[in-house]
Amino acid sequence: MKFIETVLNGLRRTEQCICALAFATLVTVLFTDVLAREITGSGLHWATEAGLFANVLLVMAGFGLAGAGDTHLRPRFADGWLPSAWQPLLQQVGYLLTAVFCGVLCASTFSMVLTTAGLEDRSVQLGWPLWAVQAILPLAFGSATVRYICFGIWPALVPLRLPEGVTTG
Repeated sequence: MKFIETVLNGLRRTEQCICALAFATLVTVLFTDVLAREITGSGLHWATEAGLFANVLLVMAGFGLAGAGDTHLRPRFADGWLPSAWQPLLQQVGYLLTAVFCGVLCASTFSMVLTTAGLEDRSVQLGWPLWAVQAILPLAFGSATVRYICFGIWPALVPLRLPEGVTTG
């Protein structure tokens, strides 16, 4: 299980780096575009597309980080419907069902990426192959699938969350 924990930690660190780089890119592109508009009266023709691509990377890596921290939003209206003694088992089943859901998304987005690559679609402003940007989707859903399978099989790997309203400081 130590190996699995090491893999999950490495995955989390990778997603953190992607988030940081994507956010820095997004801020830099937007700042540069605004600065160019102020100085020249015209923005950068590629800024919107580059910012959009950076935002996609940021959101999808953030999806993985939310899973890594077990902080995804979920409805809680049915939490008291079943006995509390069942909670650990229900949580494991929930992680495994989430893994199935993410696995389906991984497979469908992988198919989309293959289709886009086959069509040789390119972005309008930057001319980049769209499949290269779309590839973050199956990667993010694939990493979430692996993470939730691990959480479902080994509940000790689920990060400890403090109860609502409790802080460490």
